[in-house]
Amino acid sequence: MNSTVVAVSSNGVYSFTKPNRGSVTLLAGLGVEGDVHAGVTVKHRSRVAQDPTQPNLRQVHLIHEELFAELRDAGFDVAPGDLGENVTTGGIDLLALPAGTLLHLGDEAVVEVTGLRNPCLQIDHFQDGLLKQVVGRDEDGGIVRKAGIMGIVRVGGVVRPGDPVRTELPAEPHRPLERV
Repeated sequence: MNSTVVAVSSNGVYSFTKPNRGSVTLLAGLGVEGDVHAGVTVKHRSRVAQDPTQPNLRQVHLIHEELFAELRDAGFDVAPGDLGENVTTGGIDLLALPAGTLLHLGDEAVVEVTGLRNPCLQIDHFQDGLLKQVVGRDEDGGIVRKAGIMGIVRVGGVVRPGDPVRTELPAEPHRPLERV
């Protein structure tokens, strides 16, 4: 199956959702140009409150569109950008990628996967009960986070809906994704 960019989203102000765009420009070491979460150091409010000097490992938020179908089946109406992601992908199991995977988006941009998004209660403010759909437990009682992955921009470039997504796995041994 070919992996593609389904949608791109950004917002210059703090808001849970991000409007879809015709394109976004990724800036190396910073994130999405004009997005409130772009920067060398953390921009997420909870992280800034803890330590504003932490490196920003959450420059780009990616979600697989297949999650939206799963949520629709559970009675929720969620579309690209609704959960605050910058890039919605199709045809790639983002959650199964190891840390350090390089995602080549379009002709130029490269995002290095840093970890899993740690969803917060704002998701329930968007749609009541949604948090339980994107955070659950596996058969061993371990936490399963399904609200996408985070990454940092290694190589900048313009990303548009319809662009191909190519994965480049890191050298083994692979490290599973953890929350960032």
